[in-house]
Amino acid sequence: MSWLSIIVPTLNEAQIIVPALTRLESLRERGVEIIVADGGSSDGTPALAAPLADQVLTAPPGRAHQMNAGAARAAGVALLFLHADTHLPTDALRAVDCALNRHRWGRFDVRLGSRRLLLRLVARMMNLRSRLTGIATGDQAMFMSRAAFESVGGFPEQPLMEDIELSRRLKKTGPPACLKIPVVTSARRWEEHGTWHTIVLMWSLRWAYWRGAEPARLAQHYNRPAREIKP
Repeated sequence: MSWLSIIVPTLNEAQIIVPALTRLESLRERGVEIIVADGGSSDGTPALAAPLADQVLTAPPGRAHQMNAGAARAAGVALLFLHADTHLPTDALRAVDCALNRHRWGRFDVRLGSRRLLLRLVARMMNLRSRLTGIATGDQAMFMSRAAFESVGGFPEQPLMEDIELSRRLKKTGPPACLKIPVVTSARRWEEHGTWHTIVLMWSLRWAYWRGAEPARLAQHYNRPAREIKP
C-alpha cells in the first residue's frame, strides 16, 4: 500500500495532462499512487491519462466532487490534491513526509509561472496571507492525513471556495504545515483575464464568501467572461 496518494482533478486538460503526469512518474516509481479524477472531459483527457496513472475515474463535474471521489478510491494513508497545471518541487515527497510527522495537514508556498514582477508579488502576497490566516488554496497543493480528511467530511461539495472551506475545518484540528519550497502553478487565468482584474475579482469573491454569500452565486460570477465583469 502506498503511503501517499496524489489526486489530480481534470476537466478538458488534454493539452497539459500528459506532461503533468509525466512529471509525477518518478514519484509513481517510488510507490506514490496517482489518481486522475475527471469531471466528464470531452477532449480525450481520460484516455491520455490512463497510461500514466494508477487509476482514472469519472465523477460529477466540480473539483470538490472529483477530489472526494478520488480520495474515496485512494489507497494512501496521506492525500495530496494537485491541480493539473501545478508542478510539485523535486523534493516534494520528503517535504510532505516530514510535515505530516508534525502536522495533520499542510500546503506549499506557490509561485506563478510567469516572469512578470507583478505576478511574483501576487504570489508572495498569497503565501503571506496563507501564513497569517492558516487558510490554503488548491493552487498550493494541499496535503493531509487521510484521518484528518475524513474527520472533517472531505471537501464540501460546493461549486467554489471548497478549498477555503476545507481549510477552515482543518484549522480546527490543528495548524497547517506551511512549506516554503514552492509549487509552480500556471498563470494562465491571470494573463488571460488581466492581472489587476483577477486580483480584484478574487479578493471580492473571498470577501463576499466571508460575509456569507452562497458559493453557487459566487461561482456564476467567477465563471463569467472577463469582459462581462465589472469589479
